[in-house]
Amino acid sequence: MKDIKKNTIISALSLFFQSGYSAVLGLGANLAITILLSPEIFGIYITVLSMISLLNYFSDIGLAASLVQKKEVSDDDIRTTFTIQQILVITIVTLGYLLTGFIQRFYKLPQTGVYLYWALLISFVFSSLKTIPSILLERKIKFQKIVMVQIIENTLFYLTIIILAVLKFGLMSFTFAVLVRSISGLIVIYSIAPWQPKLGFSIVSLKKLLSFGLPFQASSFLALFKDELITLYLGKTLGFTGLGYIGWAKKWAEAPIRIIMDNISRVLFPVIARIQQDKNKVGRLLDKILYYQTILLAPIIMGSFIVMDSFIKIIPRYSKWEPALPLFYLMCISSFLSSYSSPFTNLFNAMGKAKTTFLFMMLWTVSTWIFTPILTHYFGYYGFPMTQVILSLAFILVISKARELVEFHFIKSIKQPIIAAILMGIIISLINLFILNSLLDLIMLIIIGGLIYAFFLQILFKINIIKEIKGIFRYE
Repeated sequence: MKDIKKNTIISALSLFFQSGYSAVLGLGANLAITILLSPEIFGIYITVLSMISLLNYFSDIGLAASLVQKKEVSDDDIRTTFTIQQILVITIVTLGYLLTGFIQRFYKLPQTGVYLYWALLISFVFSSLKTIPSILLERKIKFQKIVMVQIIENTLFYLTIIILAVLKFGLMSFTFAVLVRSISGLIVIYSIAPWQPKLGFSIVSLKKLLSFGLPFQASSFLALFKDELITLYLGKTLGFTGLGYIGWAKKWAEAPIRIIMDNISRVLFPVIARIQQDKNKVGRLLDKILYYQTILLAPIIMGSFIVMDSFIKIIPRYSKWEPALPLFYLMCISSFLSSYSSPFTNLFNAMGKAKTTFLFMMLWTVSTWIFTPILTHYFGYYGFPMTQVILSLAFILVISKARELVEFHFIKSIKQPIIAAILMGIIISLINLFILNSLLDLIMLIIIGGLIYAFFLQILFKINIIKEIKGIFRYE
């Protein structure tokens, strides 16, 4: 248990460091891309990326997740997983290449869009070869080594995009960056986690792995159908410029979620899987996760909501994204509410209740495809963000179901940070009306907002934010 705790803390710290580093680097890249490139080019990139994500879900029938969730794994399990995955990947990449002409005509992609599509297919092969070394590290909860790979990948990826965007390579900036990231990642992970690929097949291993893997992957497939296919639908219905606006709003609104919740969730799954027999401990862990995610997310999302309008006006050549502001506001609301579903879907999966996750994914997927076309028809660009807000309210149902498994205290865990964030938001909104005219003003407002938030936590609830942040990675 001590080893699990130690590895969890190190892994969580490593993931947050990687995310913070990548966030800063990604911010520079995102600014460069969205300043130098048009919403249309950004929309093309999002569309092509969704196509590859679609293929990616068919490359793993849940075997990788089964290897993480399973208490003990054998060599037969590993060889079987690797062999089946490579067969699937080769089949899918071949099919993807043969569909190039159809995809180019359907979306009216420029030739540079086709090159990007091919580059992503190639990177898809390299990524599949990284799966087993990553899983072996993840089972040991040694995410710090996975983080090292991600830091190198992201550094090379973002720097390549920034440099080539400045040099006016346009969409080809993404193409070269994708290849650089995939090749470098493959080399590095085999350097720090050597594993000799071996082909083999065991029907006994396959049956055991699929008993968890298929329901898990079914949920993942529904997530694909809900997220990636809807992106392809929007790209065709609204055009690349409209999709560019939605992608810009979604990327900025979900940035705190991606940095904070994705990393918490990534560590939470294997940790709960190891302590799943002790439901009291699982419940205490959930209370802490809810508390800490709220203490971090609430002020960040509230602050982003308030200052984004000024941010767009201050940054040179950024006014072209002003039509996406209302979309951003809606996506902020949906991101914050939906963040409360993540810990519990991980709870279901880690405790072997993948079918429960599947049922919720079914609900979200069907609802997405009912509401998005209808609301897009009537409200255009606003339809998809409005749908996301509606779906985010389903966190209430997720929490209700989770209470059947373990006992936790939802309202008690989140109410204090939310109250402090609302009070902070009221004050910085008033300040924003009168003094925000430059980038320096914006930076000062962010600092003041953080101090105001800490002040309210201390005065109203006797919460020392510095001590709380230091305690994020402790659990009993």
